[in-house]
Amino acid sequence: MLRKIFGFIGKLILWFIVVSVFSVLLFRFVPVPCTPLMFTRHFEQNAEGKETKWEHDWVPIEDLSQNLQKAVIASEDATFFEHHGFDFNAMFKAYKNNAKGKRLKGGSTISQQTAKNVFLWQGRSYLRKGLEAYFTVLIELLWSKERIMEVYLNSIEMGDGVYGAQAACQHWYEKDAASLTKMEAAGIAAILPNPRKYKAANSSSYIQRRKNNIIRAMRHVKLEY
Repeated sequence: MLRKIFGFIGKLILWFIVVSVFSVLLFRFVPVPCTPLMFTRHFEQNAEGKETKWEHDWVPIEDLSQNLQKAVIASEDATFFEHHGFDFNAMFKAYKNNAKGKRLKGGSTISQQTAKNVFLWQGRSYLRKGLEAYFTVLIELLWSKERIMEVYLNSIEMGDGVYGAQAACQHWYEKDAASLTKMEAAGIAAILPNPRKYKAANSSSYIQRRKNNIIRAMRHVKLEY
């Protein structure tokens, strides 16, 4: 009986590895049509009796403003081009802040956020964090940094029911993602910690301060694709 149980578990693990590697390889070349979070938000809106909103338009990285790419690196992951998926210094700082009751900034890299958004569900558990680490390693091995950035900017939540840079630029600024100014790009990057609470345009004083800080940090960001 134990042999059968372990054999079944082994087959499940093997199938999971095969399917996950295939999925990561597929999305190396194919646009990501939707993410688990998009479905979650859709069901949440239905459950709350709200009008459902799902705005998402995939555009290639050539049509994503370099200002936006620099802004999210400055805001979310300053060592994006240096690490291999994990910024252990940022993770340690986040741990110390959490231990002190502070929640100023998370320690997740753009690679980790991409892995979570594309392949996993939201929430906090050791299982999800373990799978996030697994998928982060896979995309760092099988995708280029440019592809990680492309998928990240086309998939993350950038407003209530707004996903990806093109939809966000239309929603917040009524323009395409290719033509963002530095301030507009900083506005989108500034709200990423909580895009359903904050506004990229007509922002609060807190978000305006974040925009200014991001613009200053952008001066030191060089795209190294």
